[in-house]
Parts: sequence; C-alpha cells; structure tokens
Amino acid sequence: MLYKGALFADLNRLGLASWQAPLEALLKQRMAPGTHGHLEQWQKIIERLPAADGNCVRPHPRAVEISGPHLADMAPDDLQDLLMGLTPWRKGPFRIQGIDIDTEWRSDLKWDRIRNSMTPLDGRTILDVGCGNGYYAYRMRAAGAGIVIGIDPTLLYVCQFAALRKISGIGSAYVLPLRLQDLPHSSAAFDTVFSMGVLYHQRDPHEHLAQLTRTLRDGGELVLETLILPGDQHDTLQPEKRYARMRNVWHLPTISALIEWLELAGLQRIRVVDITRTSSDEQRSTCWMPFESLAESLRPGDPETTIEGLPAPTRAVIICSR
Repeated sequence: MLYKGALFADLNRLGLASWQAPLEALLKQRMAPGTHGHLEQWQKIIERLPAADGNCVRPHPRAVEISGPHLADMAPDDLQDLLMGLTPWRKGPFRIQGIDIDTEWRSDLKWDRIRNSMTPLDGRTILDVGCGNGYYAYRMRAAGAGIVIGIDPTLLYVCQFAALRKISGIGSAYVLPLRLQDLPHSSAAFDTVFSMGVLYHQRDPHEHLAQLTRTLRDGGELVLETLILPGDQHDTLQPEKRYARMRNVWHLPTISALIEWLELAGLQRIRVVDITRTSSDEQRSTCWMPFESLAESLRPGDPETTIEGLPAPTRAVIICSR
C-alpha cells in the first residue's frame, strides 16, 4: 500500500539509500494489523478501488481531478460509497470521475498564497511535513517537483493518499505514516521543505524549526505556514487549555517573535509573504467532513474572536532558506 519499491528507488536517487532499513522497520510497525481500529476497513476500500494504467490526473484550477476508463467502469454510486468510507476528508478539494469531494479545507486557497512566492519547484526534491492526505503533493508535482515525500502520523490520511495514488497513477509522490523526528538523521537532502499547520502543535517550536532546518540542503528553502498572534508587538500567546476548540495549540507568536525563532534556527532571507485571517469560506463543515469546524470555534456574532475569547485564527506564510 505504501509503494515501497518505488519509494526506495526514489530515495536511492536522492542519495538516501541508508534510509531503507530504518524506514522499512518503521513502516511495518506503523501499518501493522491492529494499529488502528479502522485500518483493516480502510485497506479493504483501497483494495476495491481500480488501479490506474498511467497518470490519470487532469488539469483543474483548484481541485485535484482524477478520471479515466478504469473509474468510468465503476457505478458512480459504488465509487462514491467507497470514497465516503474514508471520511472525514479535510484537505482538498478533489474531483474523482465527476464526484466532487468537498473537503473541510479549501486548500487551493492556501496554495494560491504561496505558489508564486516560493522558488519554482521544477525538478526539486520536496519534504512536506504534516502533509495530510497529499493534496499538496499533487499540486507540487503539477508544478514540476521531481520527488515529493510527505509525512503525517494520521493513518486515515495515509490511507486516503494510498487510495488516491492507486486511482491516479501519480509517480514519485508518497505519504508516509511518520513524524518529523522519525526521519533518519542524515536527511539534509531536500531542496524545499513545507511545514504548513504544524508548528503551533509542537510543545517545543524551537526544536521543530531546528529539525526542519536539518532536513534542508545548503541553500534549500523552507515554506512555513502557521497560526500567529496578530499585532506588531514581540509576544507569544500560550493558550491555557484550548484555542479555537483545539487542545494541542501550544504557542501563537507574533510575526516579530516568529522571525526571531527562525533566525535562532539558522534560517536566512526571511520573507513574510502572506497574513490571512481564516474564514468560513476556507474552512467549514461539509458532507465529506460532517463534524464541527471553524464556525463552531468562533464566538457567535463575532468572527474576530474564538469561543475562548482569544483572537480568531490568523495564519502567516513565511519563506526562508538555510
């Protein structure tokens, strides 16, 4: 399901043959039967999906669109039922043989904010930390990226990508059930590293930034997207219990504080390319993600304040280099 033969061939191309033994052991452990109560169910869904014969990803302005005769042979209701079996879908959107997977996040909006500000991805080797179901891997490959390695510990997202990869035929793109600290130490091999929506979940943001820096080759570029505390002051908010209903938000720095963190990690040429307050146009409940979302996290009638009385989610994109 994780296409290990192709994965290790691509890692060898990157000069990372030493990764094979530790990764094989980790992947076997993370995907072992009983690791998650629904893993067997998700694997059966993937088995029932037809495999693409070649690349079946089609151009689309915002969605990852996948279509082909192998999918046309399936009854649309059967295909939709299989994809619904992998709910909730959080990153997207996707369009699969005419079926629109309306995900919680309009991830295309975030992609539009960064794609013209980063170094062009042509031929570059990419590490996407906290990648979710691999939506951005498709956008990166379409933008010319050579190899995309995505890591995310959530097994549902790994299975969603495995399903998409099987029906799309995309090559040299992977989502592995790993955390950043799981990567072997000799990992300074990536031209561009993405960390989007991850930093604020780290108890020690300085160590996370140091780990990201170590994955970059000299001159490599970090694309960082994270929650921030609005304002010109040099400060960091540490929510006491929850932030926007989330339990694991540890630090919200102002831009000034965040830039200092990046400098301490040894990063240079730091550029703030976007600051946007998240709206319900970008994050919301849908039939493909039917649980509570942004609207339930904000104070009724006050979109600038969370339910806890804190500043509403605002996200910044910063690009810098090693």
